[in-house]
Amino acid sequence: MAFSKVVRRQKIKRRIRKNITGTTSVPRLSVFRSNKQIYAQIIDDSTGTTLVSASSYKKDLSGNKVDQAATVGKEIAEKAIKAGIEKVVFDRNGYLYHGRVKSLADSAREGGLKF
Repeated sequence: MAFSKVVRRQKIKRRIRKNITGTTSVPRLSVFRSNKQIYAQIIDDSTGTTLVSASSYKKDLSGNKVDQAATVGKEIAEKAIKAGIEKVVFDRNGYLYHGRVKSLADSAREGGLKF
């Protein structure tokens, strides 16, 4: 049976989320990628709250989408450090660790987050 892209990603997402959960001490860094934007949230799954978020939406970001993802990664790391979060669990949300997702993760690591 041939899966559509969306169904395939949802299947991978369920498989990943089975093993990854964010706690109060080590929250989850979740990435969502649309065709034009990229969004990142740091989530505490035990209480179901978003602690920190950043996105490329409504920002004057120049460059290609990979560069914009790097900027969002730096921004989420700065906000997390300011909120007292140093260590997170990375949730790629079913996307391949490649391109924009990898760029966001690498720049978040450079910004001071550990995962």
